[in-house]
Amino acid sequence: MTTSPAISDHDGPPPVRPVFSAVTWKEIAHLVTNLPEAILGFVYTVVMVSTAGGLSVTAIGLPLLAVGLFLSRQMGRMERARARLLLGVHVEEPSPIPGPRRSGGFFPWLWTSIKDPVGWRTVLYQLIRLPWGVLTFTVVLAGLFVLWPVLPYLVRLLTNADRAMVRGLLSPSDDLERRIAELESDRGVVVDTAAADLRRIERDLHDGAQARLVALAMGLGLAKEKLLEDPEGAAAMVDEAHGEVKLALQELRDLARGIHPAVLTDRGLDAALSSVAARCLVPVKVLVDLPAGQEARPAEAIEGIAYFVVSELLQNVSKHAGARGATVEVWRAEARLMIRVSDDGRGGAHTSGGTGLAGLAERLDAVDGVLVVDSPEGRGTVVTAELPWRDRGRG
Repeated sequence: MTTSPAISDHDGPPPVRPVFSAVTWKEIAHLVTNLPEAILGFVYTVVMVSTAGGLSVTAIGLPLLAVGLFLSRQMGRMERARARLLLGVHVEEPSPIPGPRRSGGFFPWLWTSIKDPVGWRTVLYQLIRLPWGVLTFTVVLAGLFVLWPVLPYLVRLLTNADRAMVRGLLSPSDDLERRIAELESDRGVVVDTAAADLRRIERDLHDGAQARLVALAMGLGLAKEKLLEDPEGAAAMVDEAHGEVKLALQELRDLARGIHPAVLTDRGLDAALSSVAARCLVPVKVLVDLPAGQEARPAEAIEGIAYFVVSELLQNVSKHAGARGATVEVWRAEARLMIRVSDDGRGGAHTSGGTGLAGLAERLDAVDGVLVVDSPEGRGTVVTAELPWRDRGRG
């Protein structure tokens, strides 16, 4: 006779599992809140368009429409945030409309605001949301009580339609719009970088060559006073001043080389990078595979950026890598100028947290460049940089 297995007093019921996942509950929350959002947006849009349209024959009609479209943009921003929080839809923010001062005056700004495609697509979004909000609210409310076994499938179907509407009507206008936003961000990086470079040059001049020249002038003044009373002492001071002049000239040469090295202008990347490598504290092998001839060189701006990228990377190798050697490779790959700097040091380099590599990545991004760092701990570092190739004379 078989007996059923004994049930221990410690055995209990199986653990309780939620009927729906957290993602499903977020989608349900989005569909339920569609109705109040849709009512608010529909009422605002109808009142705004009708009021601005009725007053369009007066002086305040068009400015009122421009302000109304601006507020519609803000409602679109809130909808993108709601979709990002509850649906996981990440839509880029459209670039803002420049103010009257940047637009060239009130009337250019007014015309740009009235024909704003982002604002009008938000208006269309708010108009079609009312019937959609009523539908989603009704389906979800009924599903919670009657159709709950199939509710997750209904919810996913409805929220996919919501995702499509957000992407189609609340995203930036097109690739050009997104490109404008990227260029505005890159312009800020370029301005900040130029300002930092100017501050560095000013600091180097003030703390280096300028201070040395001031001391030189004072020394020559003292030597002039002692010329008749103590000729030997004056001669010694003149000799000391002569040494100061040499040091000041060397500092000025170093500063000029930091701004734009003459060897880069005269002989190109190969010679300029070889000069940088010779100053590195570890042996560096330079391999430059670029077409010969002045016309085959990249644009001066690209060539200068490539030089400073390699210069900064080799400085990192000297200061932080603990390497025994490094290699610099430069070549052209169709419409890109490729740079690779590798070393056999300790590794662990990264572009996060305000490091020098992070600043270098921002500089490259500002000119459509890319910086990739591969630096496993204890296995050396390989930094690859890409720059757009622009022919000399058209860069």
